[in-house]
Amino acid sequence: MKLSRKEKSAYWMPYTDNRWFKSNPKLLESAKGMYYKTSDGKKILDGVAGLWCVNAGHCRSRIVNAVKAQVEKMDYGLSFQMGHKLAFEFAEKLVNILPNEINHTFFSNSGSEAVDSALKVALAYFKAKGQHSKTKFIGRSRGYHGSGFGGTSVGGIIANRSQFGNLLNGVIHLPHTHMPEKNSFSWGQPKYGIEKAEALNEIIDFHGKDTIAAVIVEPIAGSTGVLVPPLGYLEKLREICSKNDILLIFDEVITGFGRVGDSFASKRFKVTPDIMTLAKGITNATIPMGAIGVKSEIYDTIYKKNKDKIELFHGYTYSGHPIACAAGIATLEVYEEEKLFERSKSLEKYFGKAAHSLSKLNVVKDVRNFGLVAGIELAERQKEPKTLGRDVYEECFNNGLMVRFTGNTIAISPPLIITKKQIDKIFSTLTYAIKKVF
Repeated sequence: MKLSRKEKSAYWMPYTDNRWFKSNPKLLESAKGMYYKTSDGKKILDGVAGLWCVNAGHCRSRIVNAVKAQVEKMDYGLSFQMGHKLAFEFAEKLVNILPNEINHTFFSNSGSEAVDSALKVALAYFKAKGQHSKTKFIGRSRGYHGSGFGGTSVGGIIANRSQFGNLLNGVIHLPHTHMPEKNSFSWGQPKYGIEKAEALNEIIDFHGKDTIAAVIVEPIAGSTGVLVPPLGYLEKLREICSKNDILLIFDEVITGFGRVGDSFASKRFKVTPDIMTLAKGITNATIPMGAIGVKSEIYDTIYKKNKDKIELFHGYTYSGHPIACAAGIATLEVYEEEKLFERSKSLEKYFGKAAHSLSKLNVVKDVRNFGLVAGIELAERQKEPKTLGRDVYEECFNNGLMVRFTGNTIAISPPLIITKKQIDKIFSTLTYAIKKVF
């Protein structure tokens, strides 16, 4: 299957070098289980769960059937001044697997919208408390929080921000936690870096705790190249935020739904945020959906302050979409019945050992892993250093494997149904590709 010149021109692809892709398009035609199939019939092992999101594998019949049944019954049900039972049912099922203190959910359509929702709820909370000066947000360097104005503003990946000039005012950034001089080739959480959290105290001292609404971080920074939090780091952020009446928001869009060997990173690390964002694996990526979870203190404060009127002037046309809710309920049932969160934890050591086997290659600068996610950072080559990661990605694809690349870092985050044999295949193919293109 080929694309016409007009077709290529009509579609402006997201986060893509369009000239590069359209010069040699890679077109996916179908998917099942652990594999994609291309338009020319090639079978591709999915080493990244689509885009960190197909946690239960592709085209699961239970989820597909739930979507089919719902679209035949009711295609759309509005959520403004109206409702349908599936949204309430799904919200309850989500709350059951969230940290104990997170008792309320609000639906969006993506991780980006979930982040913007979380930021707005934080502002609404402090306004409801009469603390009108608490309007600033603290993000983190190299953080990724989606593509909305709020998420881009608190995000800290330079390339994602540089084209757009002025974003939200009043945003400050913590330093990232990447310390290769001390933590290279760490297995799981690095030993060094808890002191990076102390920068939050310095920011608070300078700006004043009465001006800061929330801190937002990814428990494990994914899109920047898999940065695992140092031992004690998340606990320290929690301690400082609690002490200074600042909300802590965990962006769990990537780390949720079994990726790190538990339902969520906040449960695996035993650090509970005040607000958390969800998406991707929430419906196994079958239908777009996002959500936030909030503590009762936040929900109750906003709810009680705004009696006899709309409590939160925020929402989306497709919030709690019935087809997305049907997909989400079926997805949670698959996770539970197949014990995929536990499966992720059980495969962690085998997966980590396979990832660290690449450390024997001289070109590999670092390997970072936790749960079923790994980042392999490569040294720059003399010729065309900026395209090394992309070239490895292409060579893997040519040999039947889908990986992700961010600069010269290769990310692996397979569906949780992966077998040990398929783990071996991923890292043997990746080893071959690195050797060939460096």
